Amino acid sequence: MTRYTRTLLALLSVLMLVVTACGGGEEPSASGGSEGAGGGEVPEFEEGTTMAEIQSEGTITIGTKFDQPLFGLANLEGVPEGFDVEMGKLVAAAIFGESTPENTEFTEAVSANREPFIQEGTVDIVIATYTINEERDEVIDFAGPYYIAGGEIMVMEGNPEGIEAVEDLDGQAVCTATGSTYVDSIAEQAPGAEVTTFDTYSECADAMTDGRVAAVATDNVILAGLVFQSDGAYELVGESFTEEPYGIGLEEGDTEFKEFLNGVITNSYESGEWERIYGDTIGQVIEEVPEPPPVEG
Repeated sequence: MTRYTRTLLALLSVLMLVVTACGGGEEPSASGGSEGAGGGEVPEFEEGTTMAEIQSEGTITIGTKFDQPLFGLANLEGVPEGFDVEMGKLVAAAIFGESTPENTEFTEAVSANREPFIQEGTVDIVIATYTINEERDEVIDFAGPYYIAGGEIMVMEGNPEGIEAVEDLDGQAVCTATGSTYVDSIAEQAPGAEVTTFDTYSECADAMTDGRVAAVATDNVILAGLVFQSDGAYELVGESFTEEPYGIGLEEGDTEFKEFLNGVITNSYESGEWERIYGDTIGQVIEEVPEPPPVEG
């Protein structure tokens, strides 16, 4: 077990009250809002902009994860909670003046359906541990980034296969999510690995527990939640082998909406909201607050 893992497990204990109150939601979508998300005057937008259309409709629909502790995990009422969810509420507040359960709807998005959800208009935006890369940027647009994660590896406690780095995945069965960037990352850095994919990382964790795969590879903050939920059955090994900038996905070519979303992110840095959200979610596990990433044009 690495020093990072030991430190992480110690910090994860503070999440007990939060995680024990959370579970998977059966419903595909849920409303969510908070008193702290906004509460200001309702802004005015130029007619024809996406912001004006959403405001007129009265609801923003946001795709997010429902199975990832710290970023998007459905509670017992089926409403997701976490860092991405709170960022979504900031977007809603910037459109409506405040985020409420009536104007902020969250729909479950898995790694494989994020681009289709945007392209088909199922959601207005996707905030779902969504790594910005060139392939995705060809079919949708991204605002941000608003967070930088790192790719790591999770194994069973005791590391029975002796996996210490991504290269050690050669000849091993490893799981990641369908549609994630790790399918390509693993193929490039461990071409002999046998990659299995599922819709969710909780399914990957189950596959590892059952012995169908030797490891799970994805973002460190996602794995951190799975390690905690395993009650010591899993651990993280090695160092980060990728850098994953998270962005807000939106329809391709909507420049005004992209600029608006970038403004929401930048304002969250300047107002202290980003740091507050971090402290309430990710910061419960990794206490040191990182420098927020600069927003790209």
